[in-house]
Parts: sequence; structure tokens; C-alpha cells
Amino acid sequence: MESNTVRDPRRWWILGVLCLSLLVLMIDGTVLNLAIPSLIRELGATPADIQWILDAYVLVFAGLLLTAGILSDRFGRRRMLIIGLAVFGAASLAAVLATEPWQLVGARAAMGVGGALLMPSTLSILMTTFEEDERRTAMAAWATVSVVGIVAGPTLGGTLLEHFWWGSVFLLNIPVAVAAIVAALVLMPETVGDQRPVDPVGVLLSIVALGAAIYVVIERELNVGMIALAVAAAVGFVVWEARSDHPMLPLGVFRNRDFTGTALTLLLMVFGMGALMLMLTQYLQFVLGYGPMKAGLALLPYAVAAAVCNGLGATLGKAVSNKTLIVSGLLVMSAAFVILAIGQGYLWVLVSMLVMGMGGGLAGPAAYAAIMNAIPLEHAGVGSAMNDTLQQVGMAISIAVLGSVLAGVFTSRMPDDAPEAARESIGAAFELGYTEPAKEAFTAAMSAGAWISAGFSAAAALLGLVLLRARPPVAATEGEEPEQAKVA
Repeated sequence: MESNTVRDPRRWWILGVLCLSLLVLMIDGTVLNLAIPSLIRELGATPADIQWILDAYVLVFAGLLLTAGILSDRFGRRRMLIIGLAVFGAASLAAVLATEPWQLVGARAAMGVGGALLMPSTLSILMTTFEEDERRTAMAAWATVSVVGIVAGPTLGGTLLEHFWWGSVFLLNIPVAVAAIVAALVLMPETVGDQRPVDPVGVLLSIVALGAAIYVVIERELNVGMIALAVAAAVGFVVWEARSDHPMLPLGVFRNRDFTGTALTLLLMVFGMGALMLMLTQYLQFVLGYGPMKAGLALLPYAVAAAVCNGLGATLGKAVSNKTLIVSGLLVMSAAFVILAIGQGYLWVLVSMLVMGMGGGLAGPAAYAAIMNAIPLEHAGVGSAMNDTLQQVGMAISIAVLGSVLAGVFTSRMPDDAPEAARESIGAAFELGYTEPAKEAFTAAMSAGAWISAGFSAAAALLGLVLLRARPPVAATEGEEPEQAKVA
């Protein structure tokens, strides 16, 4: 495996390129939600079209992540990053030029391909670029950009939509992708991992299993056929990988308690947080009456708190174990959701976001470090893809489950004599004149969702307390084999 045995003097510039690549993905993941009214009005999209415009990206992106991680280890992480950026930029141009809903669906699916190719490479290149004593700081910057991108999406999207047409939300991706490609070619050395042959059966089974599972979740309907397909493909994948001479996923990593424990804890953590932006963006705009741009700006304190506390978490990680940081951070996040559940008005939202940023800053970088440090560097692409897949699955499940809770509580709190459309959608309720009842119903619904998120964050903390080991944050002593290599 090629790696940096001598510290690369360009490593912090390389981190900047990785963060830029990640930022465009994070912004794109949230910016489109604000464009839905414009798509309906200007593109003539139906509700079914909107659903597929949103879901096409998620399905392809999540389904290909694991395969993309394998390919990056095999054929080069910089190469996959550049190819992913090129595909993402070209697909964004296709989205800008779309004149029919089906064209935008196809462009979004292509963007999912590009995103899947570049996302695992960002973290795996980070792992092979930085040595152990600097890796946690670099990871904190990576995690900060992830949070900033999620919050910046609504802010930037609201600004663009107030001045331009719906396609402007995709137009920004193109120059950013071009700049990242040029910087990667100039600054980044190529690194490769395990050179085992590509496992086509494993690749196919993983794509089918992940794609079918994500489809079931985002459709929110009991589809027995797709559930059976997801289960059968997942079982087939495990059986095949266990017997394969060249498995795409080294199953030995799951025998590592640090990896498995952190993976399960991270899954619960993301499940608790996944629907946060879904709840807050609607609450700010419908209940508090903020415009798109003001709603986006109102979310910025969360990004600021997360950025500051990610740095604090990276510093504490040099003296405190990952377990301590993860468990304490999750408990702080649980408290933040309790604050959101019991209060009304922007002041309570602000306090909740600040506390949540603190908790996320403590838990997030420590969780990423624990997962990646449990995997040998020759499998860094696989490890990064596993981390990304866990977050995508947790996010999809969170939005599906908590979205259903929000809808159910909202409907139950609306007046019985309200029209069915008003009882099902706060937007429709506003249009039909049920403004005040809809505000009260949505506030109750968000409170219920926040209590559920608080419970899952607390459950994640308990799981981390039980499963994770409190390893001292010190490098392996001379002559001692590092923990990463023991799981190969």
C-alpha cells in the first residue's frame, strides 16, 4: 500500500480539498427541500415527481457507497474522488438544464453515482494523509464541514431561491466541482489499498441489499417483496463474503468490539438526529413565520457551536478516551432534544441548537476516529464507506419514522371538522385558513419528535457505555502491533 511515511507538507491543503468536496455534497443534500414549491410551480412537477426527485439520489447514493469504497481502495482513492467530482458536476449541469421532471430524476440519480464515488474517498484520503497525532484534528475539521454543509444548505438555498430560479440550487455545484478537481490533481498524491481482485458477486449483492432496504424505508409502506429482497440479498452477501477467497468486505472487522460497538452507537445517534432539520425548517417557516433565508440564518448557531466544539473534542481526544467523549456527547445531545421538546419559540430552539452543537462536537469526531482506527489502512476506503453507509441508513430511517410521527401527531391535533387536506399537511392547512390550529398542532408534533430523538440519543449513550472499551488515547508503543492491524 502507498502511504505517507514522511509528513506531506501539503497535507493541510489536501484537507481543504477534501472538505470542499464534502461541502458540496452536504449542501446538496439539504438545499433541494426548499426548492420543492418552485419545482411544482415552474417545472410542473407532481407530488410523485417530487418524491422521485428526492429519492432517486438517496437510493443510488446509499446503494453504491460500499462498492465505491472497495473501488477506491483497489484503483486509487484520488482517482475515485476526481471521477466522483466529475460525474457530480456533469450531473448537476444536467439538472440545471432539465425541462421535464423525468430529466431531473435522471440527473439526481447520476448525482447519486458521483456522490457515492467521491464520499468514501474524502475520509480514506484523510486517514492515509495524516499521522495519528494529527488525524483527530483533521477529522474534527471534516466533521465540522459536514455539519456546516447541512446547515448552509437551507441558508444558501433560501438566498438563491429568493433571487433566482430553482435550477440555481444545482448551478453552484459546477464551479466547486471543477475547483476541487484541479486542486486534487495539483496537490494530492495517489494512495491505494488492498489489491485483491474485485468481487462482482459481492458487489451485486451489496447494491441490491442496500438499495432495496433504503427503498423500503423511504417509501414508508409495507412492501413485502422489497423487504424479502433486501433480507435475502443481505443474507446472501454475508454467506458469500464468509466463503469468498477475495471478499469485498473483510468480515473480520465485525469481530473488533471497538468497530462494532461504535457502528451501532453511531447508527442510533444518527437516527436520533436525522429528522432534526426536517422539523426545524418547517417550524421556523410555518410556526414562527420566517422566510427561507431568515430560517436558514436562524440555524447557523448550530453550525457555529458544532465547529467550536469539534475543535474542543479533538483537543480532549488527546487526553480522554473515545468512549468517554462519545457517551458524554450523546447525553448532552439528549438534553438538547429535551430542551427542544419542552420549549416554544426561537429562544428555546437557539438554546437547544447550541447544546446540541456541544454534544455533537464531543461525540462525532470521537465516533469517526473509533471506527476508522479499528480498520487497517489498506481498507480505509471500506471503512469510510461503512461509516457513510451507517449514516445514510440511520438518516433515512430517522426521516421515515420521525416523519411519520410528525404527520400522525399533527393530524391527531388538528380540529376534527377540518378538511382532510388540512389535517394531513401544515402547508395545506395554511392555505385553507386553519393557520392557528396548524401552528399548535405542528408545535405538539415537533415536541413529540424531539422526545423520541432524546430517547434514542440516550439509548445510544447507554449502548456506548456497555459496548465500547475505554482505551487510553495513546499511540502504540514501539514494537507493539497497532489495533488497526489486528482485525485484518
